[in-house]
Amino acid sequence: MAQMGFFYDMTACIGCKTCQIACKDKNDLAPGLLLRRVIGFEGGKFPQPWVYYLSLSCNHCSSPLCVSACPTGALYKEAQLGAVLIDQNKCSGCRKCQQSCPYGHIQYNESTGKVAKCDMCRDLIVAGEQPACAGSCVMRALDFGPLDELEKRCKETRPLKNLPNSGLTGPSIVITPKPEALRAP
Repeated sequence: MAQMGFFYDMTACIGCKTCQIACKDKNDLAPGLLLRRVIGFEGGKFPQPWVYYLSLSCNHCSSPLCVSACPTGALYKEAQLGAVLIDQNKCSGCRKCQQSCPYGHIQYNESTGKVAKCDMCRDLIVAGEQPACAGSCVMRALDFGPLDELEKRCKETRPLKNLPNSGLTGPSIVITPKPEALRAP
């Protein structure tokens, strides 16, 4: 199967956080744990203010730094969907993976003493459904599918201001940006 990934249309997102709530609910996460986060950015001034949102979770990178940082082999990239997963039986809770992720998407779960992260809602995908976040997006700003198909939907590929260089890890996310979110050439 092809590398699966997320498509995020920043121009359609209204920052409602429904995707974040759906992820939290589906995964029955404790207070403080978020596997998908919606972050808002605003600027400009009257008469031209601007706002945009980023909805991000684990990017299931093609070269995940978290996998290479894990001393126990608990993090691995599976072949069927291209998801980066955690074997909780092997996780020591050392948090080296968390420290290595340039996107900050690995969370430490105080109650288990181990790390947690998005697993693409693998169980839903195998059942033929969308991940909870994408399926819940009221504005259809978030989608999921084969990465090569998602890349055809995006015309702009310049780097974004609030994200690290994608060349570091090869994230499996395609973003249609707002102009204010683009880094200067």
